[in-house]
Amino acid sequence: MSTVDRTRLAELHARERQAFIEARPRSRALAEQALAHMPGGVPMSWMVKWPGDFPVFVAEAAGAHFTCVDGIDHVDLCLGDTGAMMGHSPGPTVDAVTRQLGRGITTMLPTEDAIAVSTGLAQRFGLPFWQFTLTATDANRHAIRYARHLTGRSKVVVHNWCYHGSVDEAFATLGPDGATTNRPGNIGAPVPTSETTRVVEFNDLDALEQALAHGDVAAVLVEPALTNIGIVLPDPGYNEGVRELATRYGALLVNDETHTICAGPGGYTGVHGLEPDLLVIGKSIGGGIPCGTFGFSQEIADRIATSVELEEIDVGGIGGTLAGNGLSMAAMKATLEQVMTPEAFAHMVPLADAWADGVQAGIDAVGADWHVTRLGARAEYNFSKTPSRNGTEAHDADDFDLQQYLHLYALNRSILLTPFHNMALMSPATTAADVDAHTEMFHACLEELFA
Repeated sequence: MSTVDRTRLAELHARERQAFIEARPRSRALAEQALAHMPGGVPMSWMVKWPGDFPVFVAEAAGAHFTCVDGIDHVDLCLGDTGAMMGHSPGPTVDAVTRQLGRGITTMLPTEDAIAVSTGLAQRFGLPFWQFTLTATDANRHAIRYARHLTGRSKVVVHNWCYHGSVDEAFATLGPDGATTNRPGNIGAPVPTSETTRVVEFNDLDALEQALAHGDVAAVLVEPALTNIGIVLPDPGYNEGVRELATRYGALLVNDETHTICAGPGGYTGVHGLEPDLLVIGKSIGGGIPCGTFGFSQEIADRIATSVELEEIDVGGIGGTLAGNGLSMAAMKATLEQVMTPEAFAHMVPLADAWADGVQAGIDAVGADWHVTRLGARAEYNFSKTPSRNGTEAHDADDFDLQQYLHLYALNRSILLTPFHNMALMSPATTAADVDAHTEMFHACLEELFA
């Protein structure tokens, strides 16, 4: 990892903190007011992790930009950490949702849109059957429940430093002795994760086989590429090896495409022809309206149909009264058919490459031992010379203080990055000028930091 002068970093960070405060008096006032009834002054705890002494309050968001309450226009490269990957308030989605609002929001009965959405998802991902939720977390929970039910097994295998929403089984990591242990920050774990989970490193098929050989694994829950600890790409043949091992040892393979949908219209699964038993996705496919879904094979559908009693179908932990509501279905139909198109990705992916090229040029100009990784419409830099092959390497390459400074420097120049890592995401509304603005900012930042 490149040596950064920590004294200089602290001085520069202090300067940027002061500049942030001075430029945003309205956000500061609202943040102070919000403290009266919301811990941290935010409606959701993650929002306190943004750089700066208080969160930026949004007045309006459209396309790839948002304007804060202090009137500052921002290039948004976070896009709700994939929730708004197709841009803020895409026109077709807004039109469809507006029409549906007058027709009924939720009835616990199907609408015609559900047929179109499930058909479209089957075509994109190659799995014939779909059920709907409000979040990908819910979809992951349901997939795990079905896997345990159908296999009669208890354990779930996940990758070290993975991300699958707030699924309890995924908040596990490898301890110093290689055993599964609770991940740092695992709040109120219902049981020790060692009782529910086995953790293996990404790109390690031998470790996966050892985990599966116990014969008690119901599901292998994976992102085809790690995305929330820095992008970690699979070795050639890795995902195919995971598929083969899961089949051999009788476990179900669940691909979580919630973030890797950035690879293309059918996600990493579609681009690379992967064959999971179940597939989960959420966030982006509703254009910002809460939604999630999980698909599964004909075999899984048949096994569910013959093992779940109709009398008990509403009390088994699968589903929810708001799931599959008319508003979400209308949003998904419009987004999938008119916004999340091959043409959109043809625009987005080259912009992500241009962003990565600009970042790499800035890194090279100052001789920093950092790297850039690309995944379709998403790209990210991290603080090691070479790309990480697993979650541990990516985690160990992080530098929270440096990350906070870089994000605040960008925010003070009206560019928003994802607060949890150094990720940029392109939308159909992102422009070359937006990318160029980041490149110019990033070069200036590094030149000053490494001066």
